[in-house]
Amino acid sequence: MTNTTVTLPVLARWPGLGGWNLYFFAKFLLVALGMLDFQALPNLLFAAFLLIPLPGRWLRVARQLVAVPIGIALFYQDTWLPPFSRLLAQPGVLDFSWAYLAELLGRFINWNLLGALALLLVGYLYLRHWLRLSTLSLLGLAWLAVGGLPLLGAGPAASGVAGTRGEPVPAAATADNATLDSWLERFFSSERERVTAFPAVNADEQPFDLLVINICSLAWDDLSAVGLRENPLLSRMDVIFDQFNSATSYSGPAAIRVLRASCGQSSHADLYQPAPEQCLLFQNLARLGFQSNTLLNHSGRFDNFIGDITRQNMPQPGLRNTDFPRALVGFDGSPIASDLEVLRRWWGQRTSKPAEHVSLFYNSISLHDGNRIVTADGGTQVADYATRANRLFGELGAFLDELEHSGRRVVVAIVPEHGAALHGDRMQLSGMREIPTPSITHVPVGLKFIGMGQPARSEALHVTAASSYLALSELISRVYAGLGQQQVLDVPALLSDLPTTEQVAETAGAQVLDYQGRAYMRLQGQPDWQPIPKERP
Repeated sequence: MTNTTVTLPVLARWPGLGGWNLYFFAKFLLVALGMLDFQALPNLLFAAFLLIPLPGRWLRVARQLVAVPIGIALFYQDTWLPPFSRLLAQPGVLDFSWAYLAELLGRFINWNLLGALALLLVGYLYLRHWLRLSTLSLLGLAWLAVGGLPLLGAGPAASGVAGTRGEPVPAAATADNATLDSWLERFFSSERERVTAFPAVNADEQPFDLLVINICSLAWDDLSAVGLRENPLLSRMDVIFDQFNSATSYSGPAAIRVLRASCGQSSHADLYQPAPEQCLLFQNLARLGFQSNTLLNHSGRFDNFIGDITRQNMPQPGLRNTDFPRALVGFDGSPIASDLEVLRRWWGQRTSKPAEHVSLFYNSISLHDGNRIVTADGGTQVADYATRANRLFGELGAFLDELEHSGRRVVVAIVPEHGAALHGDRMQLSGMREIPTPSITHVPVGLKFIGMGQPARSEALHVTAASSYLALSELISRVYAGLGQQQVLDVPALLSDLPTTEQVAETAGAQVLDYQGRAYMRLQGQPDWQPIPKERP
C-alpha cells in the first residue's frame, strides 16, 4: 500500500502593516495632541484587515487599493468634522466667494502640526530598518482600546448637583447615554410649559419703542480673543446678561429663537414647525399696539434667512441693502451696508410717523467671518475682526447718541446671534460653528433704556443666572407693565427672579448640553454622548 502525502496550500506568512504604520503613528500623535476623537474598534478592525495573510500578489495589491479609501474615510470619521451629508445639506456653501474659500482652506494649515508630522516621517523612515514597527502600532492600538473601554459603558461619574431648572440630581448619577437622554427629554418637556404672560393693554402706559439689534458673530469668547471684552458699547448698557445662551451657532435658527422668545426653549427640529401665537415676541407686542418692523444690512438671501424671519409673522424689510453704498462685501460677495446708515435712515422714517409704539427687529452681519471692507477706490481689503468690531461698536454708539437726543423713550436690546469662533478649538477650525460649543453660544446681551427717567448709574446691572430668550421676553413684558403714567422705570425690580434656562444648544448636526458642570455633545447620526474636551490653558 502506497502512502500518499497530501500537501495543503499554505497561506502567505503574516505580513506587517508596512507604510500603514505611519498612518497609525500619525493618529497616535493627533490623539496625544487632543486633535482626534479616536475610535478604537474601527481602527482595530482596519488593522486586522491589513494584517490577514492573503495568497497571491494580486489579492494583496487589491487589498491596498481598497484600504486607501477606507483609511481616508476612517480618518475623517475619527475627526470632529461634520459628516459629508451636512455639507450636502447646506447648498449655501456653494455661494462662498473664491477669496473666502481660499481663506478657509488656509485655516487647515497648522504649521506646528506639519512640523511634528515631518519629524514623525523622518523617525519612521529611520526606525523601520531597525524595529518591527507593526508591533508598536498594534501595542498602541491595544493600549488605546483598553483605555477607552470604560467610556463604552457607563460614562464618567459626574460631580456636583444640578438638574433641569434647578431640580436636584442624585450625587451618584453618572453621565451615561440614558442619563443624558432622560435629562434632555425632561428639559424640553419642561420648556414646553413655559410662556411669558404679557399684560393687557394699559391706557396709562407711557409710549416707547423697542429696538432688537441682532448681531451675527459676537460672543464673549470673541471679545476676549481680540481684547475687546471691555468695550464702549457694552459700557453704555443699563443691563447685561452675563450667562446668556444663544442656544445655536447658526443665523437662521438664532433669529427664529429671538422672534419666538416668549416661550421656553424648543428643540432645533421644532423651530421649523409653526409656533403658537403666544410664543411670537413681536406678535405679543403687536397686541399691545406696537407696529412691527424688519430691517437688515444685507440681502437676507443667503440660506433663505429672510424666509426664516417672515415665517414668524414678521414683515419684509422696509429698506433694502442696495439702497445704501457698500460698506462691506460679504463672504458670498454680496453688498453689506453700514449699520449706522441703515439705522439712521430707518429712525428718520420712524420719527416722521405718528405711531406711539414701534418694534424693530434689525439684523446685522457686519462681523460675519470672511467679510471684506470696501476701500475708497471701490475695491476691497481684508479687515480683521477687531477692526470691524470697533467700527460696529462706534456706529451703534453713534446711533444711541441720536436716540438719546431725540427725546423719545426707547428700549434698545443688543442680542447677538452666536459667536464667530475666532480661535476655534480642538474640535473645530477657526470660524467653524457646526458644534454649538459654549464658547460660541455664550453671548453678551445688553439692554439700554433711553428717556425712561431712571437714575443714572456708573455701571450696568448684571443678570448672573443662566439665561436665554425667555428671560429677555419677560423683561420686555415687565418694562411695558412698569411704565404707567408718570412712573419712573425701576430697573432693579425688573430684574428680580427672571426665568433661568439650562444650557442646551443645537444645530441640525449636533447637540450640546451642560450636565452637572460638564459639557457633553452628540453628533448627528451618533447614539452616544461624549464629553467636550476642555481647552488647554
